[in-house]
Amino acid sequence: MTGGWTVVLDVGKTLSKATLWDDAGICVAHRSRLNPRLSAENNLTLDAAGIERWLRVALSEFAGLGPVAAIVPVAHGAGVALIRGGRLQRAPLDYEWPGVSADRAAYDRQRDPFGATGSPALPAGLNIGMQLHWLETLRSADFRDGQIVPWAQYWAWLLSGVAAAEVTSLGCHSDLWRPYDHAPSRLAVGRGWAERLAPLMTANAVLGTLEPEWAGATGLSRKVAVYCGMHDSNAALLNARNHPQIAGRDATILSTGTWFVAMRAPSGIHAPQITALSETRDCLVNVDVSGTPIPSSRFMGGREIEILAGRDARASASSEDASQLSSAIKAVEAGEMIIPPCIPGVGPFPIAKSRTRPNADNPLPLAHLYAAMLADASLDLIGSTDTVLVDGRFSAAPVFVQALANLRPAMHVLVGSEENGVARGALRLADVKSTETAPLRRVPPLAVDMSAYRARWRAAAERVG
Repeated sequence: MTGGWTVVLDVGKTLSKATLWDDAGICVAHRSRLNPRLSAENNLTLDAAGIERWLRVALSEFAGLGPVAAIVPVAHGAGVALIRGGRLQRAPLDYEWPGVSADRAAYDRQRDPFGATGSPALPAGLNIGMQLHWLETLRSADFRDGQIVPWAQYWAWLLSGVAAAEVTSLGCHSDLWRPYDHAPSRLAVGRGWAERLAPLMTANAVLGTLEPEWAGATGLSRKVAVYCGMHDSNAALLNARNHPQIAGRDATILSTGTWFVAMRAPSGIHAPQITALSETRDCLVNVDVSGTPIPSSRFMGGREIEILAGRDARASASSEDASQLSSAIKAVEAGEMIIPPCIPGVGPFPIAKSRTRPNADNPLPLAHLYAAMLADASLDLIGSTDTVLVDGRFSAAPVFVQALANLRPAMHVLVGSEENGVARGALRLADVKSTETAPLRRVPPLAVDMSAYRARWRAAAERVG
C-alpha cells in the first residue's frame, strides 16, 4: 500500500491501542484505553461497545492529523464474535469468566486430541470452542444463525462490513484448527461451526473500504482500506522475523503484555513436533501468517506482576532506576523468591501452589524476578535455543530482561529500542516501508550468580501442594 498513512488498531485483553503511522513508518499519534470487564446476563463480556465508542473518537482525531489510507486490526486470540444481519449478535464472552466452562466434561469428550490441534485444554473460555459450546448449549436461540468471526476480524468487519476469518486467529489455542492439516478441527466440523465460520482470508487481504457510517462519523475518507488483520502476538513474530539480527536463526519471540507469549520460529529440521510439547503446562502450537505451525508457551505475566506489585507496575515497567536492579540482586543473594502460580491453571506450573509474596515495601523487583523465572521455564518447554527477542512493554523492564539473560547464558537475549513490535508487524501487512530500524541490543546479565537461586526455585515450583 502506498500514498497514505496507516492506523493500527490493537485490541488487547487489558488495553486497546490505536496508533497512526506515516508512510515512512514513523508513529505520528497514539491513543489507548483500559478495557473494563463487564457483567451482563449472569456472565462477563468483552467491552465491544465501549471500545467502539473510543475508536470513533480516536479515528476522528487521526483524521485531522494526516491522509489516513488504511486500517489494520490486531487482537488477542481468545475472543470470538457472532454476527447476524449486519449486527453484533451479543457481546463476546470474557475468556476469564469461569462460568463458560460449566459443561467442561461434555465439551472435552468432543475435542480433538492435542496432537492434532496443538491446542491444550485451557481454563474458563481460553479455548474459543469452549465459548461456542456454552453459547450453543445454553443460549441456543441467540447462537443458531450467527456467523462466527475471530476477535481481530470482528473489528475489520465492523469497519468494512466484510466478514472474514484468518489462520493466526483460528490457530491460537481455539480448538477449531488443525495446523498440520491446514483445516478446521473435527470438533468444528462435527458441531457445524466450520461451515458458519466467516470466509478464510489472508491477514494482508484488503476486505473492503471504510463503511459510509464510519466515514461520516470520523471524517475519514470512504476510500480508506480495511485489512483482515491478525493475532497480536503473531504480529510481533512477523515483525521480528524480518529483523536482520533474527532472520534465518532459530529464534524465539517473547511478546510481553497481559500475556507473555513465547513463539519459537525454529530453523529447518530442528522444528519440534506437537508431541514434544507439554499439553498440561500451557504449551501450544500457534500458526503464523503463512499457516506454519509455531511451537509456543505462555503465562499471564503482566497480570501476575500487577497482582504482585500493584497497578503501578504498568507505569514502572519502563523504569531504568538502578535501585530496582540493586534490590533484585539483594533478593537473589537473600534467596527471596515467589513460587508460582499467582494465577492457577495457566503457565508452566499451573497446579503448583504459590506460597510466597514479595516485600510490600518494594515488590516490583521481586515480581520481575518471578516473571523472568517463569519465562526461563517457558523457553525450556519449547526447546528455545540461540536467540530470544523480548518484545512489548516489559522489554523495557531492566530487572526482567537482565535476569532472563542471566538465566540463559548460552542464548542471545535481545531487546529493541521501542515497544511497537506488534504495530510494526501489522504495518508489514499493509506493506508500509518503515524507516531503518535501530539495531537490537543484547541484554547484559544481572550482575549476580543465579544458578543456585534458579535450582531452588525450580525445585519448589515443581512441587505440588
